[in-house]
Amino acid sequence: MKKSLGPKTLLYPTPVLIVGSYNADGTSNIMTAAWGGIASSKPASIAVSIRSATATHGNIVQRKAFTISIPNESQVLEADYAGLVSGREHNKMAELGLTPTPSELVDAPYASEFPLVLECRLVAVHDLGMHTQFIGEVVDVKADYTILNEGGGSVDVTLLRPIVYAVGTQGYFGLGHHLGKAFEIGREAVEK
Repeated sequence: MKKSLGPKTLLYPTPVLIVGSYNADGTSNIMTAAWGGIASSKPASIAVSIRSATATHGNIVQRKAFTISIPNESQVLEADYAGLVSGREHNKMAELGLTPTPSELVDAPYASEFPLVLECRLVAVHDLGMHTQFIGEVVDVKADYTILNEGGGSVDVTLLRPIVYAVGTQGYFGLGHHLGKAFEIGREAVEK
């Protein structure tokens, strides 16, 4: 038996995303968002939903670009702070000691300390009530060498150690242990 909890956004887990944009005066801004994920494989696209009251919302509308950075477990303080205060009143990158780095491909910055960055060109905007969903086509991904697998061709999630957010308890968590290889576990069970 299950208990009805009503209509809520209880999707587990949600990623902790750092959204980079430029303020109207050209200063670098970051904010934390958890309402986001993959929107399309081809073209590679990311979706992030942001409230219209935020500085980042206006920045993305104005500049037609944003970056998405993935912080690791050791950067949970930075990730949390970036979601606590407004970029209108605070220079969050300076306050956190982060290095603003301009993208060479889109009109948005990122903090060089975050190990994984997706540079996105705005391709679609959907007003969804309290949030606006921004869809960005990923024009490049930049990854620190320290998070790449042995061959250097892809990100090793155990080295990245991303943060996830639990909506119901408002808690941050690291990832759990490896359960098996995707697209193989199910096949092995059926073939037995």
